[in-house]
Amino acid sequence: MNDHCCETMKDQVNIKCNVHTDPFDCPDPLITYNDKFDEYGLIIHDGGSSSIEITYCPWCGSELPGSKRDLWFEVLEQLGFDDPAEQSIPEEFKTDKWYKNCK
Repeated sequence: MNDHCCETMKDQVNIKCNVHTDPFDCPDPLITYNDKFDEYGLIIHDGGSSSIEITYCPWCGSELPGSKRDLWFEVLEQLGFDDPAEQSIPEEFKTDKWYKNCK
């Protein structure tokens, strides 16, 4: 479980819909959180699965952690994975375990 900056952010990233299994299909969620990259985004409700990365909380104003997306690719490349989207990568790299284990 991730510690989010405030209760409102925690509530927003944890919205569960009884009708839609995918938050991008539901009109209610505003924020997405990708634990693998430790990044937050505003959901673009246009029928796809796009979001715009945000760096500050819209509710409390706290600075959010910087995305670890580039680091994820760098670490996997150092481990010999040149195309992690197409290759079978270690399970820890599918969640936040990969960077939490490095602390």
